[in-house]
Amino acid sequence: MLLEVDKFAALEAATFAGALPAVAVTAGAVAFAAGLAWGGLSYCALWPESQIFGETLIAPKRPGEIALTYDDGPNPAWTPQLLDILARQNIKATFFLIGSYAAREAALVRQMAAAGHVIGNHSWHHPNLALTGAARVRNELVRTKATIEGIIGKEVKLFRPPFGARRPEVLKIARSMGMTPVMWNCMTTDWSTTDPELIAKRLIAKVEKNWARGVAANVVLHDGSHLTPTAYRGPSITATKRIISQYKRTNNFVTVDGWM
Repeated sequence: MLLEVDKFAALEAATFAGALPAVAVTAGAVAFAAGLAWGGLSYCALWPESQIFGETLIAPKRPGEIALTYDDGPNPAWTPQLLDILARQNIKATFFLIGSYAAREAALVRQMAAAGHVIGNHSWHHPNLALTGAARVRNELVRTKATIEGIIGKEVKLFRPPFGARRPEVLKIARSMGMTPVMWNCMTTDWSTTDPELIAKRLIAKVEKNWARGVAANVVLHDGSHLTPTAYRGPSITATKRIISQYKRTNNFVTVDGWM
């Protein structure tokens, strides 16, 4: 019965949006409408630049600026190397930390904060929050926020949903906790691509594309992994060096909080 209700709700949504005429319902029309509705929902929930489910911070109209952001840490095997690279170049980055990892690597988190990097909330266990009940969403965010703030002694004001997956309730909960939801406009598969030059090449192309359309570049790389706390991230770290080399002359590396 629930399946039938969902099918007709999907058809109604598609008809309202003008995707289908309001005609007699056939099994094929229902399936087609359901597919359209699911595709639309997926776009709203997952596409990083979609604002349909609620406003998120991506990047302002400041071409030439670039924010390096890192997800899924802290990683005791690779984050220290990344911090060394950033320190040598006097660049500050934005780190979105998994709460359960932060709790285990408190000293590393304090090192990040002491170096002037901005730290954001990336949930406790990295679930798909678009498919997670409201009570657990709140618990994931509250627990992570309290843990990080207890470690660094500063308020956590930024939140990035794992996988970029969100729905209106997720963004509402984050904002009720004083956090701004943050997405991105430059990402590639650095978590699986083994060639750092290819990672850097893809991201540089996206940086240039965003600057050409008149906005800053919000770059995502991964110093960790939600699958394992000590994941191999050599390619991402090497790609970071390549990106810094490409743009250091501009001296326009910023942290995301400066765009709020």
